[in-house]
This record gives sequence, C-alpha cells and structure tokens, in this order.
Amino acid sequence: MKAAILTIGDEILIGQIVDTNSSFIAKELDKIGIATLEMRSISDDRQHILSTFQELQNQFDVVVITGGLGPTKDDITKKTIAEYFNDTLVENTAVLEHVRQMLEKYFNRPLSQLNKDQALVPTQATILFNDYGTAPGMWLQKENTVFVSLPGVPYEMKHLVKDRLIPLLVEKYDRPFIVHQTIMTYGQGESLIAERIAHWEDALPEFVKLAYLPSPGRVRLRLTARGNNEQVLKDAVKAQVDLLQEIIGDIIVGTEETDSIEVVVGRKLTQAKRSIATAESCTGGKIAQVLSSVAGASQYFYGSMVTYRTESKTELLGISKQALSQFGVVSAETAKQMASAVQAKFGTDFALATTGNAGPTAGDERQPVGKVFIGLATPNGVEAFEFDFGQPREKVIDRAVAKALELLQKEILKFL
Repeated sequence: MKAAILTIGDEILIGQIVDTNSSFIAKELDKIGIATLEMRSISDDRQHILSTFQELQNQFDVVVITGGLGPTKDDITKKTIAEYFNDTLVENTAVLEHVRQMLEKYFNRPLSQLNKDQALVPTQATILFNDYGTAPGMWLQKENTVFVSLPGVPYEMKHLVKDRLIPLLVEKYDRPFIVHQTIMTYGQGESLIAERIAHWEDALPEFVKLAYLPSPGRVRLRLTARGNNEQVLKDAVKAQVDLLQEIIGDIIVGTEETDSIEVVVGRKLTQAKRSIATAESCTGGKIAQVLSSVAGASQYFYGSMVTYRTESKTELLGISKQALSQFGVVSAETAKQMASAVQAKFGTDFALATTGNAGPTAGDERQPVGKVFIGLATPNGVEAFEFDFGQPREKVIDRAVAKALELLQKEILKFL
C-alpha cells in the first residue's frame, strides 16, 4: 500500500512552526506495512487544496491530511473537503455533545457558534472520534483513494492516528510486512563505515535494503526488509545484524532507535553503579541536557556547571587565573582542570568537561575556530582529548557533545 501525507497551513510554509506530524504519521503507517512515498506541505488556499487532492487521487491508497480543522475562518480544510466530495456539512450529535462537555468541564463556558461548527462534518465521512479535542478526524473514500483528515495539534493527531486510524486501516486492508532494524554507531564517519562493510553490503539478500543516516558524531545504519512472511523477514534482518556486529562491533552502541548514546551511557552507569557530572563551556550545557533527557537519569547524573565565561571558570570551578593565562582557556590543561574540579564538587565517579572555540569567532585566539578539548575524569585519573571539528558553530557543538559521550561510554566499559 502507498500513502501520501499532506500538511495544510501557511505557518509551516513560512517556517513559523516545524512539521513534526508527518514523521510521526509515516512511522506509524510503516509499522503496519504502509509505505509513505510522498510528503507535502501546502497553504490554506481553497484552490490549491482542491488541485492537490485531485493530483493525489488514485495515485495513492491513503492520503493523510493534518491541519486546517480549527474553528476560525482561516481553517478551511473541512469545507474544502466537502466541496471536493460534492458533499455538504451536517451537525454530528455525538461530536457536538463532546464539544459541549469539554467546554463546560475545562473552560467553564457555554458553546459559541464557532464551537458548534466543530461538530459539522461531511455526510459521507466516517468520524474518527477525538477524545482530546473538539475537531474530529474524518475518513472519506473517493474511487481508489481514502482521504483521512486529522487536526494539526500534535497530541490530538497522535491519539487519532494510534487509537482510531491505524486500527481501521488494519481492519480494512491486507498489507505486506515491513521490518526495520536500526544500528547506532559512534566514532567513525559514513565513508569509513561504508568501506569497512562493503563486502557485507554487497552480499545482502535482495529483499533487505541498507540506508546510511549520518549526523554529527554518529551514523545510523537502517536495515529494511519487505515481504509477505514476517518471521522470515525478522530472521533475515537478525542474521545480517549479527554479521554486522562481527565487522564493526567496536563502534556499535545499540541496535534500536531508543539505544542512543545517552541511553546506553545511562544504562551502563546504572549497571556499574557509577555517577557523572559535567562542566561545560563551548557546549553550553548541551551534554547535561542530553544526559538528563533519559528517564531515570537522577540515579547517575548528579549535576552540571556551565562555565561559559573565563571568570566563571575561576569563580565556580576554582581554576586559577594563572593557569588560564599560562595554558589558555581553550587547552588540554584547562579541560583537565575543569573535569577534575566538577568531579570533586559533585563527588562523582566520572566527569566530562568541554572547552573550545565553536565560532563564528575565536574566544581564545591561541586556538582556531573548531578546536575543542574534552576533559574526562575517571576514578583512575583525568585525561584531555583534542579535536578539530571545523565549522559551522552548530556542527562543532553537536560533534563535541557526541564525541564526549562516546569517550565516556568507552571508559565506563572498563568498570563493568
């Protein structure tokens, strides 16, 4: 089965908001064997919506639409859908009562005409009841294509997709199976990994495809198998992952999307009954943010100090002005002193520290833009590692965060 995802809203096209709905919908469709072949964002314009519907008609089995279902005049999706289906809008009693109850319970006010209009739906529509909002989802079919319209509010959309749309699609259609496995690697670039696994990649079964998904400091390798026998697909993918583990096991940190480096680090710190703190300059607290984003991080992550200015390094971490003057703010010695200081202040087993020139100009003129030093304090001592992450600024910061966590992960393994 083939799907297209269509987001409607000028706010997306002008960059005012980021479309996260499409990626969520695509993932959920993929889980039940429906491949998303196209994503589009279009404006709140009647003629544009109509022409897009016409273009997608019979080219896709399912078109999932988000946005434009609000109660205000600029939300025209529902009226335009009715026009496309040569239909009229009628009041749905169940939806109207739900809207009334929500307004009375949460807002303590009566229905306005705009609120009542939320209960207007095309006569041909199958209603996807929205427990979390006032705009219902709508399922309509024209010839060989099902059009599904959902509200754009993310938590409402997610509820409708998982609890209403997916069960309905599973009930109505026979679908092939799609099996994915994502391998998370850190420490080597895409081209080097490709060289190392070239023979393995060439020998992949025809129904198994490999995709490289690089980002600063890490590369995800996604295996995808499609077919009619789910168990055969799962066994084939597992066999390929086992082979891959033998070839590049030194840089693999996990085999699921959820096995990000911060999750793996947290798991290993918990297993080792060890703790971590951070002192950050050029990364501005991003390592701390990533570590603390993992559920249960309070077991091992004790805290962080963002010592961005030179003065804060002396006042908060106790690094002497003489040392900073002698070695430079961006230096291996400063990174080591920062790591040791924050390790002592929080009483942790491990500590990470970063100092560098992220750009666009050099804060410490002794070192070029892109130069970063990472300090790592352990129960056995402290080390500093030097890197040149180039430009631009965002790349330097992201790569520094990824590399710091990679260094930490490898060090923790020594204590397991």
